[in-house]
Amino acid sequence: MPPVESLSFTLALATFLASLLTLTIPLHSEPNNDIEALLCLKHHISDPAGVLLSSWKNDSVTPFCSWPGITCRKSRVVALDLESLDLHGQIPPCIANLTFLKRLHFPNNKFSGRIPAELGQISRLHYLNLSSNNLHGTIPNTLSSCSRLQIIDLASNSLNGSIPEGLGTLHNLSVLCLSGNTLTGSIPVLLGTNSSMVSVILTNNSLIGGIPQYLVNSSSLQELSLGNNYLGGEIPPSLFNSTSLQKLVLAKNNFVGSIPVLSNIDSPLQHLVLQSNYLAGTIPSTIGNFSSLRRLQLGHNNFHGSIPTSIGKLSNMLVLDMTYNNLSGTVPPSLYNMSALTYLGMGMNNLIGQIPSNIGDTLPKMGTLILQGNQFQGQIPTSLSNINNLRVIILSDNAFRGIIPSFGTLPNLVKLDLGTNQLEAGDWSFLSSLTNCTQLVNLYLDENNLRGVLPSSVANLSNSLEALFLRENKISGTIPYEIQRLKKLQLLYMEQNFLTGNIPSSLGHIPNLFVLSLSQNLLYGQIPQTLGNLSQLSELHFEENNLSGPIPGALGRCKNLVKLNLSCNSLDGSIPKQLVTLSSLSEDLDLSHNQLSGQIPMEVGNLVNLGILNISNNRLSGNIPSTLGECVHLESLHIEGNLLDGRIPESFNTLRGIIEMDLSQNNLSDEIPKFFESFTSMKLLNLSFNNLEGPVPTGGIFQNAREVFLQANKKLCANNPMLQLPLCNVETSKQRRGSTILKIVGSTVLSLVLLSCFAVILSKKRNKIHLHNITEYGLGSKISREGDVYSYGIIILEMLTGRRPTDDIFNDGSNLHKFVGKAFPQKIGDVLDPCVVRTFEDGDANNNLHHEYHATAGAESCIMRLTKLGLSCSMEIPKDRPTMSDVYAEERPTDHMQAGDDLKETSTECIYELEVAITQ
Repeated sequence: MPPVESLSFTLALATFLASLLTLTIPLHSEPNNDIEALLCLKHHISDPAGVLLSSWKNDSVTPFCSWPGITCRKSRVVALDLESLDLHGQIPPCIANLTFLKRLHFPNNKFSGRIPAELGQISRLHYLNLSSNNLHGTIPNTLSSCSRLQIIDLASNSLNGSIPEGLGTLHNLSVLCLSGNTLTGSIPVLLGTNSSMVSVILTNNSLIGGIPQYLVNSSSLQELSLGNNYLGGEIPPSLFNSTSLQKLVLAKNNFVGSIPVLSNIDSPLQHLVLQSNYLAGTIPSTIGNFSSLRRLQLGHNNFHGSIPTSIGKLSNMLVLDMTYNNLSGTVPPSLYNMSALTYLGMGMNNLIGQIPSNIGDTLPKMGTLILQGNQFQGQIPTSLSNINNLRVIILSDNAFRGIIPSFGTLPNLVKLDLGTNQLEAGDWSFLSSLTNCTQLVNLYLDENNLRGVLPSSVANLSNSLEALFLRENKISGTIPYEIQRLKKLQLLYMEQNFLTGNIPSSLGHIPNLFVLSLSQNLLYGQIPQTLGNLSQLSELHFEENNLSGPIPGALGRCKNLVKLNLSCNSLDGSIPKQLVTLSSLSEDLDLSHNQLSGQIPMEVGNLVNLGILNISNNRLSGNIPSTLGECVHLESLHIEGNLLDGRIPESFNTLRGIIEMDLSQNNLSDEIPKFFESFTSMKLLNLSFNNLEGPVPTGGIFQNAREVFLQANKKLCANNPMLQLPLCNVETSKQRRGSTILKIVGSTVLSLVLLSCFAVILSKKRNKIHLHNITEYGLGSKISREGDVYSYGIIILEMLTGRRPTDDIFNDGSNLHKFVGKAFPQKIGDVLDPCVVRTFEDGDANNNLHHEYHATAGAESCIMRLTKLGLSCSMEIPKDRPTMSDVYAEERPTDHMQAGDDLKETSTECIYELEVAITQ
């Protein structure tokens, strides 16, 4: 074939083959694996609604580009839109095989697991929205590889870790929304470097640090929302003078400093939200230059001074909140002329003056008015009833007076709080008018001067009413039986009034009652059985009335009861077993000051969560049930003023968290349990006026006479004179002293030496005790020589000074021997234990405690003699120390001293009081 023909044939063949290829191969150079990627996605998720499973099928009937949620261009998937389909499962890595994907929109589903790092491989991705799912883990660093990303919305998930620094390098990023996660760390430094950034929303995380400078100086940024984090430092002034920023939300952080003077008169700022920080200073008057401002929230800070008059010039203002600051003075009249206002909050400040009578005409769009906790006076303007949109009125804790106006013309009223003022009810027509407020949920009229009989029209209030507060007024008459119509009522507070009559049984037909408080009234009769129907009841307060009859066992059906107070009535009968089986009772059970009788039910041990139990001042009898020891969360136990007998149960040993216990004025007997010594939380123990006997324990709370009350137990004795009880006899004291010292020393040899010291000195009273008898207390240990004499001396010095050789003050060559020797004899009082000094300085007072002991001049001699003995026995050089025989000879009484009763008594008292002081 000629060359030309050959070339022509080759070209023709190539053209033909190319035409065949166009029929089978897409124009794109990349292979089309989109259908496999979509089927992989379908495999990893569940679809309760059946949208995907029923439509996403690999068949020739419906091309995948026609599947729901799929958008294609030139047979390639460019968008996935699967919003609010209740999809479960995890987003698989294979989704990255959709290489032409530009938009990934999966919000408001239930996707879990991690965000796949493979998303960073989708180089064409512009838009990513995975918000409102259950995703966890960290934000993949690989997203910074998607250089075309413009919008990232991962809000309302459970993502943690820090925000990847690389997100700050995405030059096309305009919206970054990561709110509602648990992100930590600081805001990326480079965020805001691009000229495309419009919105940064990082609210509701745990971010720390300050606001990055690039973000502050961004010329394109329109919204910066960083609320509810832990950001701090001063707010950069540039933010307030930005030429682009329209919304600045920094609420609920740790910002400090003040609002700077605002220089940008043409600021586009519309929302300035700074509440709940630590900002201080005054509110600058230049804030009135922000003519575009629609929302200004400065509440919960430390601003002081007066409210700037210039704020009244902001005619576009919708929300103005300055609550919980230290603002003072009168409210500028111009604020009451901001006709666009829908929310005005100035509560919890120190503002004074009156509310203008025409406020209802000048603020016609008002929906919320919060002025509580100030010093406003005068009458509540009746014109408020002209504001049809008014939903919330909170005027409590002021000094408003006069008759409550009628608000029945406010169809949208949800909350009316007029508590803690000086308001009056008049003819109660205001209450009847409120029956027209069909949306009313909360009505607070407590702590006013409401008088007269509560009208039955109270039962005609809104069916939506949940809270009714009438406490601390002067309301009289009976509780209307019709009150049962308020079926959604949860909180009913009517205490501290002059209500009379029976408690209506109809109260038991308000199924949602959570708190019922009728205490401190003049109610009488029996407690209705129907109250047992209140399955949601948490608190029941009937104290300080004239109720009688038994406590209804039906109350045991109130399985959510946490607090019950029936005290100070005339209730009789026994404590119902059904009541003390309520394990829900965790805060308080108070049945005190009634006429209850019988025994405390053994079932009281079921109150395992109870913190306060008071059944005092009744006529209860029998033993204290041992099961009470099972109430291990008790912090306060009052059983005083009953007829209980027997001993204090050993099971009380488990009540380690008790703070106060009063068992007084009963007939309890036997000894005081020693385990009370180890109750470190106890601040009050009253066992007075019982029949307790024996020696009082010496440790723990018993060392503080201000916290222990033991009087009127005739058979008790004590080793602590401050307890104002007879001192225990010598034999008992000697045995208890030996036990105490063994515990303190903890060494057999030292115990022997110390007991020898006591026995030698006590021998002045007994005259005939020999050394070989003393050594019997050594429990078999052999006495050494110089070493034991030295220990003997050191122990004496420890007893006298209250110090130990290992104390921190004994360093640089100093020791206990030198410390005492330097002060002996002229300044010996400077180094004595204060307990010892007080014991002998108060000798006359101690004489009145027990006739057996006498403080005489021999007391000083005893101290001096013991000091000298301790010094000689603790000499540094062993040969300078006396022998044990010398010590015995020194202290052994001579025959001619037998008549020296005063001296012998003084020596005994000296060593006894010294030991008591040391063991306190």
